[in-house]
Amino acid sequence: MGVGERVRRAVRAGRARLRLPKTRRGRRRAVQVVMALSVLALLPATWLRLATDSRVRTVADVPSAPVAVVFGAGLWNGEPSPYLAHRLDATAELYERGKVRAILVTGDNSRHGYDEPDAMRTYLVRHGVPDGRIVSDYAGFDTWDSCSRAERIFGVRRAVLISQDFHIRRALALCEAAGIDAYGVGVAEPRDATWLFGGAREAVAAGKAALDAVFKPDPQFLGPRERGIQRVLEGSR
Repeated sequence: MGVGERVRRAVRAGRARLRLPKTRRGRRRAVQVVMALSVLALLPATWLRLATDSRVRTVADVPSAPVAVVFGAGLWNGEPSPYLAHRLDATAELYERGKVRAILVTGDNSRHGYDEPDAMRTYLVRHGVPDGRIVSDYAGFDTWDSCSRAERIFGVRRAVLISQDFHIRRALALCEAAGIDAYGVGVAEPRDATWLFGGAREAVAAGKAALDAVFKPDPQFLGPRERGIQRVLEGSR
């Protein structure tokens, strides 16, 4: 059997497996099913936008809060990635303006040689934030874990959240679900390939966020309560 014949047979077999509806009514139903599935897939992202739009602000107009929570976003050769650096720049500006008194840096330290919170702390100190104002969460492995641990481990009740504009709504919704009264600063970025990838990822992550908000699972690690944030706030009075 020649290559051409094998290709033709494969195409015919693929068509047979698809079994597209032959009647107009069947095709209409197939379109309706596809449309219904598309709407269901978009519901979580729609929920995020409707639930949080009024709480997304800029550094200039976000209300003051005791704590800033800044989420990890990757390291490059041990240094904050450009996106993480932009989050930290906004955080340092919030502190400089007197809008926050304590900063919780939350990120991944799950493997040897990779330490987001310490890299974030070092960057903030280099940019004028006193080391004593920074508290580290080394088990912020995803957004829900960071929000849940901020409330359950570090006692954060009211905060300003800092992340990129495509992620901040998910962070707000999950921290609200965790019991934190929060506003968010969405750091703007150029609409480049990284931004497009982040936006596409958020469309998928919105479904998990909805489940986390409803079922409120325990984070991967809990551990004892920590008083770091409380000590910073008490010392700043």
